[in-house]
Amino acid sequence: MRLYNTLTKRKEEFVPLEEGKVKMYVCGPTVYNFIHIGNARPMIVFDTVRRYFEYKGYEVNYVSNFTDVDDKIIKKAIEEGISAQEVSERYIEECKKDMAGMNVKPATTHPKATEEISGMIEMIQGLIDKGYAYEKNGTVYYRTRKFQDYGKLSHKNLDDLRSGERSLLVTGQDEKEDSLDFVLWKPKKEGEPAWKSPWCDGRPGWHIECSEMAKKYLGEQIDIHAGGEDLVFPHHENEIAQSEAANGKEFAKYWMHNAFLNIDNRKMSKSLGNFRTVREISGQYDLQVLRFFMLSAHYRSPLNFSAELMQASKNGLERILTAVSNLNYLMDNAGKEELTEDEKEKLEQAGKYVNQFEEAMDDDFNTADALSSIFEIVKFANTTVNDESSKAYMRKLKEMTVKLADVLGLIVEKKEEMLDEDIEALILERQEARKAKNFARADEIRDELAEKGIILEDTREGVKWKRA
Repeated sequence: MRLYNTLTKRKEEFVPLEEGKVKMYVCGPTVYNFIHIGNARPMIVFDTVRRYFEYKGYEVNYVSNFTDVDDKIIKKAIEEGISAQEVSERYIEECKKDMAGMNVKPATTHPKATEEISGMIEMIQGLIDKGYAYEKNGTVYYRTRKFQDYGKLSHKNLDDLRSGERSLLVTGQDEKEDSLDFVLWKPKKEGEPAWKSPWCDGRPGWHIECSEMAKKYLGEQIDIHAGGEDLVFPHHENEIAQSEAANGKEFAKYWMHNAFLNIDNRKMSKSLGNFRTVREISGQYDLQVLRFFMLSAHYRSPLNFSAELMQASKNGLERILTAVSNLNYLMDNAGKEELTEDEKEKLEQAGKYVNQFEEAMDDDFNTADALSSIFEIVKFANTTVNDESSKAYMRKLKEMTVKLADVLGLIVEKKEEMLDEDIEALILERQEARKAKNFARADEIRDELAEKGIILEDTREGVKWKRA
């Protein structure tokens, strides 16, 4: 398996730090509003990367954070007259709903920045002790020039940055030893959330958050660090400087970045009026269509969102759904059970499309070509299956299609929707089980309903339910 490493600017063979295991950190969203489709691209792309590693037999420890303390969150809280915590918790829940709609698997760990402050303070103190950081009037800065390899990820030269007068910080310019030093800890302003530290009551800089959370949940060295290409500089560059200075070893072996998403060939922005949230998209399309669209191009290629391309994605996904549905229908009515010799040969032919799928994914996760391989299986099924085919032959082709689609996070076999009366009957059985203190059965029923997209809510008025 080869992947493109932003650090070396070339494709490299993937060799894990520990055999059979992948330690992966993906920068998550800042939760001050509904996630937009720009946020959705790395979520879908790196969820697919994770799924393929799992398909190949790796055990993946996948960490993706929520930045739940930030200027934008504080601004929103002030506007609404509520706490920053209320804002972040609300939008974390909304983000999780959108992720579920896009069939993005929950991370192994979803750390929140505000719950990891003590570890950040410890890491900052360690950097001060090593001479990589210094404090001025309560603000702690990182000595960028002291880190010899600064710029190795973004391939930027410190002197070029200085000549371009690029500042990594908005405030406190005069207090810095060097204009390129960046903030690790800053004093609180009136009305802002704050935490006690040896330097002042304040909060961490953005970059230190990810360094600390990656270290806590994955260790001092990780296999893959990923995110959007907008994070290469300064965020990921600064993470490297902090982590490698603090830990004394290489931080991440491989750095993966997805390219930008445009809307109708223009950069997405509120000022242009083309800002689209995932929630808005879900009102027009099944979010599986959005996922299909995101995977229809290579993750390192810029992607343009438009109504025409979404319609093409909808049609493409429908082709796979229809093929699977037809196979299910024909299986129910098949006269023969066992594979014929001719069908065994045909399945060997179909197997080459599975090989093509794996070759595409092994080559830097080329999901566009992987999708093409699924369409080849669909075409093969459509042209070789008929009323005379055996149930076993149809089942094998269906399983092949469903399994590969699942690697891409595409749900191509629709579950039958439960009838209201069946749901009510199970809820009644659950209540009886709880009265009889048979909590194992009660939990079993709740899980069974959840599996079928039925969410239960225990209220004072009784049990309420809704379809997810």
